[in-house]
Amino acid sequence: MKRALAGIALVLCLVLPLALRAADGFAWKEAPGGKLRLSENGRHVLDYNYGMQLKPGVPEDRRREGYIYPLFSPAGVNPLDDFPKDHYHHRGVFWAWMSIGFEGKTYDLWTLKPGIEHRFHKFLKRSASASAASLRVENGWYVGNRLIVRETVDIAAPRSGGNERNVDLAVRLEAVSKEVAIAGSPDDAKGYGGLCVRFGPRTETRILTPEGLVMENENEVPHAWAAMEALFDGKRAGLRVTSGSANPRHPPGWCLRPYGFVGANFPGLQPYILTPGQPLLLRYRVTVYDGILP
Repeated sequence: MKRALAGIALVLCLVLPLALRAADGFAWKEAPGGKLRLSENGRHVLDYNYGMQLKPGVPEDRRREGYIYPLFSPAGVNPLDDFPKDHYHHRGVFWAWMSIGFEGKTYDLWTLKPGIEHRFHKFLKRSASASAASLRVENGWYVGNRLIVRETVDIAAPRSGGNERNVDLAVRLEAVSKEVAIAGSPDDAKGYGGLCVRFGPRTETRILTPEGLVMENENEVPHAWAAMEALFDGKRAGLRVTSGSANPRHPPGWCLRPYGFVGANFPGLQPYILTPGQPLLLRYRVTVYDGILP
């Protein structure tokens, strides 16, 4: 009996440290449905949706990929929504443009209209350690079978601390063979298009900027950052988007909507020309937090 107990103790001594190490720090793993999942200390952080996604009951033409959903605060609150009934094309944290000009025609990756497609190519790099995780993805914009823009996305997550988690995004766009013009929505001078966040059901919503509270719809007003916080299933949390100071046309105008949308507009109403050999780089920090804005 003593020999058997000693054997069990030895096994536990060997196995438990391995289990603890497996749960310590960050890890990437494949999840069902074309998702690459990031965890920290065994807890779900986010999914990068690289495979085509479609929610049951949603029209087929709303199928899409290439975005972040869900994204959890340190306390496990996901403030995002995907396939909301009022705007089926809204999708967590995403980057898309309504006005894409190529060879005299205009295309729309924002509302996923036919004629242009966003396609996953490959993962270029992924890393995970006790202190940080990173991912680099290559995607493409296609008109028919013609690749017109190569898109590279970097996602980096340092260790969460206190009541907040930071995710750094870098979106690199380069025209492949001919110029491509991107612009925000011209409808009612809204200008939306760029880095976008759709929020889930909530109560007690507040939109904040460095200049103070925003109480109603706002279009193209420049801010260095914007945030939405509320009660999500009774838990107070929020998410802030900060535009990189080196981004062209910084600070950006914003599309802010109390119904649940925050968008850092780029380039706004004036088109930006993507030129072969001259990539555009846009950087943002997304901070998801518990409680009130840090």
